[in-house]
Parts: sequence; C-alpha cells; structure tokens
Amino acid sequence: MNKFISCLLLGSLILIGGAASAAMTADPVVGTWKLNVAKSTSGSGPATGSETRTYAQGAQGITVDINTVSADGKATASKTTYHLDGKDYPVTGNANFDSLTGKQTDANTADFTVSRAGKPVGTIRRAVSKDGKTLTVTTEMTDAKGAKTKITGVYDKQ
Repeated sequence: MNKFISCLLLGSLILIGGAASAAMTADPVVGTWKLNVAKSTSGSGPATGSETRTYAQGAQGITVDINTVSADGKATASKTTYHLDGKDYPVTGNANFDSLTGKQTDANTADFTVSRAGKPVGTIRRAVSKDGKTLTVTTEMTDAKGAKTKITGVYDKQ
C-alpha cells in the first residue's frame, strides 16, 4: 500500500510540474533587442540615438531593462517587472510614466496602459514577429511636458 501511495504522489508531482512548466512558457519577447533606427519612426517624439531592451522571464514576472541614448548623447535607463494580468506595476527611470498595466492580446502581442501619478497617459503595444526576429513597440502618450507623442520602435533580436 505504501508503494502505491508513493507512486501516486510521484505521478501527481510529475503532472503538477509539467503543468507549471507549460504555464511558464517563455514569452517570445524574452531576450535582448536593439533598436533599428532606420526602420523606426518618432512622428512627434524625440529622436533616439540608440536603445537596447533586455527582457527576462522568471517567477516574479517579466523584467525589462531599457537603456537609451538620445540623439544628443544623454543616457537613460528604465526598468520594470510585470505580469500580463491587468494589474498595475511600477516603472523606474522613466520621466513620462511611473507604472504600467499589461494584458496578453495573442501569443506574440501585449497591450499596456501607462500611467503617471495614478492617471493613464498613454498606451504601448509590443508585438514580436512570427519568426521571432523583430519586435515592434508602438507608443502613443502624452509625455511629462504635456506633448502628445507617437513613436514606433522596431528592434532586431540579438
């Protein structure tokens, strides 16, 4: 009887582990992405010299580190860790917003609402191409100075 219970428990653990593993399937955005300036547009926003985004997925959620160098050489870094669950998560290092809320749209796309001091100020859509080589981030918001911006960043997987 003890052997039967042991086998039953082991089988249950294997099943639970498999389900947890399936639930933790890596988001296709995970990895390092570099801005392709030639393919990007900054319609009404400031020009960017370069940008690298590094996404990592772990038990705490998806963490993204964004390192930007503006056209005039000013470096900035922002960071957040979030889940795509519709809840609010803090963002550090970004002058235009201090939190975001995200939801998965499909396997390769997520939509976010960004807020500053608790008030929504814009949206971001991030979409990974089906081949996994290109990330497109479309941002529409009112920045910290009150200007409306629309930026489409196209990134190449590194």
